[in-house]
Amino acid sequence: MGFVVAIDGPAASGKGTIAARLGAALGLPVLDSGLLYRAVGVEVLRRAGDLDDPTVATDAATALVRDLGRDVDRLGDPALRTRTAGEAASRVAAHPAVRAALVESQRSFAAREPGAVLDGRDIGTVIVPHAAAKLYITASAPTRAKRRWRQLLEAPESDVQPSPDYESVLADILARDTRDEMRAASPMRPAPDAILLDTTDLDIDAAFDAARRIVEAARG
Repeated sequence: MGFVVAIDGPAASGKGTIAARLGAALGLPVLDSGLLYRAVGVEVLRRAGDLDDPTVATDAATALVRDLGRDVDRLGDPALRTRTAGEAASRVAAHPAVRAALVESQRSFAAREPGAVLDGRDIGTVIVPHAAAKLYITASAPTRAKRRWRQLLEAPESDVQPSPDYESVLADILARDTRDEMRAASPMRPAPDAILLDTTDLDIDAAFDAARRIVEAARG
């Protein structure tokens, strides 16, 4: 197995942008595992299903894994980047069977040569606990809410719905943190050997530079 970088952390901590930049710098493919759960949630909504029904959500996850073998571009759907998709992802991700359905596809991605970068909430603890480099990217809830609020104001969804207010986005962030940290299956937490990177007071360039130095030290 090649050089694997596992990046975990809560919503809007900056982990996705850092992962993408690390992948580009290292010449490695990048998997945003959150898009898998967003795709499951969006599929449940498209079927007019109940996000809290484990059977419905697991059926959608199983179908996603099957379909990704034929259409990897499915994860590029703009609908997966909306606030609605994020909320749906957090709810379907609480089902153990959904997580189990998506595990092998993530591990297969990590097994690529010469390596890979994966970001999510259980990458270093469950998906690739053997990863050579593990980071846990975080930031204060108010800071993360401000980041997400600004993203949502620029998102396509804002064109057809009232612009979200900061307080509601903060409430969403706190609710997602609680669901992610308290779920029975693969709760969000740092791996014991992960290096914590707090981006509260860092812009994205400084955060990436710090992450790059951590990964370079692990690579060796």
